[in-house]
Amino acid sequence: MTIEPTGQLIPTPTGYDLILTRVYRASADDVWASVTEPERTARWFGPWRGEAAPGRTVEVQMVFEESAPWCPLRIEACEPPRRLAVSMEDEAGSWSMELLLAETDGTTELRLVQHLASTEHLGETGPGWEYYLDMLTAARTGGPRPDFEDYYPAQKAYFESLA
Repeated sequence: MTIEPTGQLIPTPTGYDLILTRVYRASADDVWASVTEPERTARWFGPWRGEAAPGRTVEVQMVFEESAPWCPLRIEACEPPRRLAVSMEDEAGSWSMELLLAETDGTTELRLVQHLASTEHLGETGPGWEYYLDMLTAARTGGPRPDFEDYYPAQKAYFESLA
C-alpha cells in the first residue's frame, strides 16, 4: 500500500521545523483529549504516567516501538486545547516538538512540529511521525491500524529530499 507523505521542512533561525498535519471532523477539545489523556494516547502512541504539568516530567511508553520502552517526557508548555510542547532524550538523542490545534467550524487541524537542529535523521523521523499520526487517525475513527512497513523505508527518500 502506498501512503503519501505530508511532511514539510521549514528552515528556522536555529535549524528546521518538520511539520506534519492532519484534519479531523471534531472539536479541538476532543482532539486534545486524544493527544493528552493516557487511556486515549495508549490507542495510538502509548500510555503515560506521572503528574502532568508544565515544567514536570512524565513517563510515556512507546508501545509500538521495539521493546516498548518507558521514556521520560518533559512538558515544556500546556495550553489546552491549543498547544502542547514537550521534549525528550533517548538513545537517538534529544528532541523537541509541539502539537498545535486550531478549530474552525467543527473541524480541527492538528499540526505536529518537531524542532530539529539538523536534517541528519529526517529519512527515519519523518516516516515515523507520519505513521504515528495515521495511528491517531485510526484510533479516532476505529479504522485498521496502519502497517509501519508502508511508511519506512517507503517514505525515506521523500523526507531526505526535503533537506
